[in-house]
Amino acid sequence: MYYRFGKAFYYLSILAFIFFLLYFYSALPDQVGVGFDSNGDLARTWSRDAFFYGMIGGFIILNFVVLFPPKSLETKSNKKLHRIFPVGDSYRDYFLTWFYSFGGILNLSLGLLVFYIHSINNQEVIAASEFNFWFYLMPVLLLVWVVGLFLLFIGKFKSVQRS
Repeated sequence: MYYRFGKAFYYLSILAFIFFLLYFYSALPDQVGVGFDSNGDLARTWSRDAFFYGMIGGFIILNFVVLFPPKSLETKSNKKLHRIFPVGDSYRDYFLTWFYSFGGILNLSLGLLVFYIHSINNQEVIAASEFNFWFYLMPVLLLVWVVGLFLLFIGKFKSVQRS
């Protein structure tokens, strides 16, 4: 039941990432700055197209890696994983929910990365310092989600020991 909410969040995060990427791609200059040196000058630049296709490539690879375990569990193609999380087990639902929601958080963090690159390249329109809270929130949220996975596995191992 919960994994349906995770799936909905995941698909909405895909739409959000695509919207951010396309919207901010049109506003980026031909040479996109991706890093600063100690003086505040641009240290590294990429072409706008390389940035766009690099973000699409990273998005596809991360989504493939994150969604492989839940898809193999749902389709029962991974027999070992299906044996650990059989149909009807409450931890199966938690496991699927965790992976779909983690994929959603990764997609939102990629969208936030696109927004950050846009903000450092358009300082006259938007200052990156105005959104520091969001830039620090995503790593904390990713850490909380990883800790949640370990807690999920600990709960599953305890339930296996009891039975």
